[in-house]
Amino acid sequence: MTKNIFDPEVTNEVLERINNLTPETQPQWGKMNVAQMLAHCNVTYEMAYEDKHKKPGKLMRIMLKMFVKNAVVNAKPYPKNSRTAPQFLVSDKQEFEREKERLINYIKKTIELGREHFEGRKSHSFDELTAEEWNNMFYKHLDHHLRQFGV
Repeated sequence: MTKNIFDPEVTNEVLERINNLTPETQPQWGKMNVAQMLAHCNVTYEMAYEDKHKKPGKLMRIMLKMFVKNAVVNAKPYPKNSRTAPQFLVSDKQEFEREKERLINYIKKTIELGREHFEGRKSHSFDELTAEEWNNMFYKHLDHHLRQFGV
């Protein structure tokens, strides 16, 4: 079962884990360094809050809903080294403190808006999601990468 990112205790736990990261923290698997991982995690929130990423066309949204959505919004944790959508790939140099601050601010914004804000809200790729699906998407992605870096 996925923890509830809309619960202040869970949010504080996630923020504490993020604050335990340093620019030198090494991954236990995968290719990204810690700054790239933070930037990668920010993409989920950029898609939720900003009009920064190109939206998929109608046919691609249908394909995403049929073949990807369930794996992203269900409660089952991601396996190590799972495939990443192209817009989530971060291979260039990133600034650790900047990306960490952005992620913390996005997480705080999410809890301030609250669960009700997300009920039935359209996502970038999957159209309307329930608050539970938003929660699963937010929490399990963060948890996956924080575990990747041992926090």
